Amino acid sequence: MQTLGNVQELEQWRRQVAGGPLHFVPTMGGLHQGHQQLLRRAAQPRGGIRPRVLLSVFVNPLQFGAGEDFERYPRDLQRDGELAAAAGADALFAPGLEAIYPHGQQEITRIQVPASLQRELCGRSRPGHFDGVATVVCRLLALVRPDRLLLGEKDWQQLVILRRVLADLGLPVPVQGCATVRDPDGLPCSSRNCYLNAAERQRALALPEALAQARGQALSQPGGVDAASLIDGVRERLLAAGLVVDYVQLVRAHSLEPLSRCEGLSLLAAAVRCGSSRLIDHVVLMSRPPIVAIDGPAGAGKSTVSRAFARRLGLVYLDTGAMYRAVTWWVRHQGADPAEASAVEPLLQELDLRLSSDEGEVQRVEINGQDVTEAIRSPEVTALVSVVAAHGCVREALTRQQQAMGARGGLVAEGRDIGTAVFPGSQPTGLPGAAAARAGGQHRRTRPSRFHQGRGPPAAGR
Repeated sequence: MQTLGNVQELEQWRRQVAGGPLHFVPTMGGLHQGHQQLLRRAAQPRGGIRPRVLLSVFVNPLQFGAGEDFERYPRDLQRDGELAAAAGADALFAPGLEAIYPHGQQEITRIQVPASLQRELCGRSRPGHFDGVATVVCRLLALVRPDRLLLGEKDWQQLVILRRVLADLGLPVPVQGCATVRDPDGLPCSSRNCYLNAAERQRALALPEALAQARGQALSQPGGVDAASLIDGVRERLLAAGLVVDYVQLVRAHSLEPLSRCEGLSLLAAAVRCGSSRLIDHVVLMSRPPIVAIDGPAGAGKSTVSRAFARRLGLVYLDTGAMYRAVTWWVRHQGADPAEASAVEPLLQELDLRLSSDEGEVQRVEINGQDVTEAIRSPEVTALVSVVAAHGCVREALTRQQQAMGARGGLVAEGRDIGTAVFPGSQPTGLPGAAAARAGGQHRRTRPSRFHQGRGPPAAGR
């Protein structure tokens, strides 16, 4: 792995690796397992091509406020280089202050982040922090000119802000968020964890534990839970552990607007002080389990990916083919003529079709309380499916059935019409897969190509 100390060396290295994709992970150093996971993700082949991976290490003075830990922030470039190389980085860019701010940090043109995105959470107690983050990231992007930017989800507000800044400025750099990495005891990996002594670290564990308990409370009340109840419970647990609470807030995950109830895709976040360390953590909450829609071109493997994704996340695969087979079986069972819409339509009025997965991960199909999992695969049903499916009344009835399943949530479906014709009230969340898996999130549309490059489906949980 090469270490690049200035802009000229960066340019020379970029010329050497020109012709392939370049993925970029910006850091302030103090590398840990979370940074290494970002680098591993950055190095994963896409379309059979292994991208070059560049890591930057620059302790940015613009994002430190008065009295914060700029002077003592962990700095060990040799150790950072060793960890980066072990995780697959091809080069480490470690510029000096003059390379990033050639006219001095007071003279640099600065990015001003929208006030609505930094009014809450960390922005409330760290004024100017996210302006400094956005400024340095834009400066680094201008120098590096990567094809992809990878950021950790632990700093969720930062991730949301940088996505917005890059979109507003028209910078054509896709942003990939990667799940929070935790130490074995549950504490999120952070460069500032090194400030904690043994007793402080033990107290700090109250932060992820309190948020996990709140998540359990939210999941136990699928109709929605009052924000004050969640916040008060977390705050009490943090204070009882001897932590100084900066904030505990429930906000919309993407707009960061405060919420009075857990609804849709929401973020319960907290910041505390433990000894000399300021620590942050969050959990993503949903008012119901997710509906995930996967689309893509013919032959891309939508069905395979959808089934695997549902199995991995413990969700139900919305197998529309099985649903049409079940209706066909029902029509035959009732002795109606499958070719006559007038004979089929009355049989659909009281239709109750359900899909579920048993402990053996086999999808079960029930129609009006009768298990027809095996019966719908008979040659007689197969021969008539296309005849029954051609009736408009059948398509309308199955859309209603799918919407009824959607009201319960917990589905993975294939097809781009899922979010328009079937679930028109849903909106794509843009939530990275790992966070959606943890959340039990809202409707999300994704594409099989993200999982068909030697990676498999994204892992659930932390």
